[in-house]
Amino acid sequence: QVQLVESGGGLVQPGGSLKLSCTASGGTFDNDAMGWFRQAPGKERAFVATITWSGGNTYYADSVQGRFTISRDTAKSTTYLQMNGLKAEDTGVYYCAQRRPRGGAYPITWLTGIDRYHYWGQGTQVTVSS
Repeated sequence: QVQLVESGGGLVQPGGSLKLSCTASGGTFDNDAMGWFRQAPGKERAFVATITWSGGNTYYADSVQGRFTISRDTAKSTTYLQMNGLKAEDTGVYYCAQRRPRGGAYPITWLTGIDRYHYWGQGTQVTVSS
């Protein structure tokens, strides 16, 4: 059973930066793609960014495009989310998620759906406030 553990969250002032990490352990890390989602208080969990594991192709939500960067270290089974220019509306619990290979081809935009992923971390809190 794969376990995903997020870290790197915290309190930061508007305009600041944070780098989140998501490390996988346990089981066989057979990975198709990794995603980051966030859930603000009183709102549904929403897509932030995704990266394909083999090719490193990325896709972002419009709200974070140009400010956030997703990357991965395949040797460490770790996915990162570098967040710059943070805004109050970026506040929330950030979750990483893993999609296992299921075969077939799909556009990367298909990975914005919560139901595309098979394993989830417990989340890390990010608070942007002065």
